[in-house]
Amino acid sequence: MSLLRAVLSAACEVREAEDADHVDGVRPQVVARPRTTDEVSALLRACHGRGLTVVARGNGTKLSWGRPPERCEVLLDTTGLDALVEHSRGDLVAIVGAGMPLARLQALLAEGGHQLVVDDPLGSTVGGAVATNLSGPRRMWTGAIRDLVIGVKYVRADGVVAKAGGRVVKNVAGYDLAKLLTGSYGTLAVITEVTLRLHPLPEASRWVTLDVGPEQLPGVLAAVVHSQLVPRALELHAPPDGALQVSALLEGSADGATARAEALAAQLDGARVSSAPPAWWGQLPEGDLLMKTTARLSGVPQLVAHATSLGLGVRGSAGTGVLYAAGRSGGAGLRRAAVVQSLRTLSIELGGSTVALDAPADVKPQLDSWGPVPAIDLMRRVKQEFDPARTLAPGRFVGGI
Repeated sequence: MSLLRAVLSAACEVREAEDADHVDGVRPQVVARPRTTDEVSALLRACHGRGLTVVARGNGTKLSWGRPPERCEVLLDTTGLDALVEHSRGDLVAIVGAGMPLARLQALLAEGGHQLVVDDPLGSTVGGAVATNLSGPRRMWTGAIRDLVIGVKYVRADGVVAKAGGRVVKNVAGYDLAKLLTGSYGTLAVITEVTLRLHPLPEASRWVTLDVGPEQLPGVLAAVVHSQLVPRALELHAPPDGALQVSALLEGSADGATARAEALAAQLDGARVSSAPPAWWGQLPEGDLLMKTTARLSGVPQLVAHATSLGLGVRGSAGTGVLYAAGRSGGAGLRRAAVVQSLRTLSIELGGSTVALDAPADVKPQLDSWGPVPAIDLMRRVKQEFDPARTLAPGRFVGGI
């Protein structure tokens, strides 16, 4: 047993790291798997006191998103924190451990007629979804997961346990630190429990899908977005060959969802109604270079046209202007850097931004992953306040945070 493993075993279960435990190419020395918030606290306190860096991991589905950490001595496996602590059916609120897989949580909530309106194409844990501010098709209805997080229990880098937010939806006490931690890639604190806002499960779901040409796309998107039929999602699928599809989701009672779907299909010549989504629904586009690119709604057709002209496939929420673009790098790192910059330049002109979420190891060093960030100085000060010793995932987030 290594000395490091022996020291940290007093806090929780610890094992030697294996090749598969790397964090975007950076291999830790040990993997720790705490099962309680107190164990996380003890582990971080020990690491902080010894100058050890820690990266939190759930199911590891997005561990290569962002940048590689500067160092990683300890990989903190959150999957032991997987309890459904509370499901308040009357208040539409659940408190859940950060290591709970989203798919398992949805199954448990469905027993009570509820759902967390977060679409998960990757098999994420709750903590991983919060750390990356995961969103999917139904973002158009309820927003990303940051809009559904109403409270968190977390452990600071020095081992101090804290809470933010509350157990009710309407809570205005104090700073909204839960929102601050959401999307921070684990660089500010380790979240151990999340309090989430729930919604009732619909009785029925219907999809209205239409093949469109590039010249038709602006009119179709505008018609659906401004429809009085209240679609809950509007997704777009645009492979590089230009065979565009759009699909809208309508939910509610069986009769109501069907009637609204048929009415929308009647407005869109050639559209078809189904009780199952198209195969690409909610899935990320294929490719080892993955970008999140955004624009105001009126700019979505132009952004899609430009991305496909660069050889990228595009999928995402045309109803919110949040899209994902992907392509194959083929080892052409310099070209891919130019592709990212070209897409970013246009997205900024259209009121959005482009982030290179993932890329092959030989390409990523040549990319500006995050692009311009107006608030970077403030973000660095926040990191300094939360984690002055840079214990948690140093370098993984924007600006080397």
